[in-house]
Amino acid sequence: MKNLASLMKQASQMQAKMESMQSTLEGMSIEGSSGAGMVTVVLSGKGDMRSIRIDPKLADPEEMEMLQDLIMAACADARRKLDEKASEEMQKVTGGLNLPPGLKLPF
Repeated sequence: MKNLASLMKQASQMQAKMESMQSTLEGMSIEGSSGAGMVTVVLSGKGDMRSIRIDPKLADPEEMEMLQDLIMAACADARRKLDEKASEEMQKVTGGLNLPPGLKLPF
């Protein structure tokens, strides 16, 4: 019974740490770019796009397909960086505890 109480206390502490980590992530801004910085996207810690900056040189109507591809690449870059940061923060919370593959907490 003593072990169960200790386990429940640890679970409660981990939950509090995860809530704190979520709050930290929500306040972050992660920037991704493509085309040597010609397209820059900023995502919130939850993955919502906050801003996009496009170099005016890319506004050529003949280059719209490339512009669209660069926007997609910048979004993918920002999302990858966000996932890496979330993973780093999760490692801090779980203390290196190896969670089962596919278990994406807290998302």
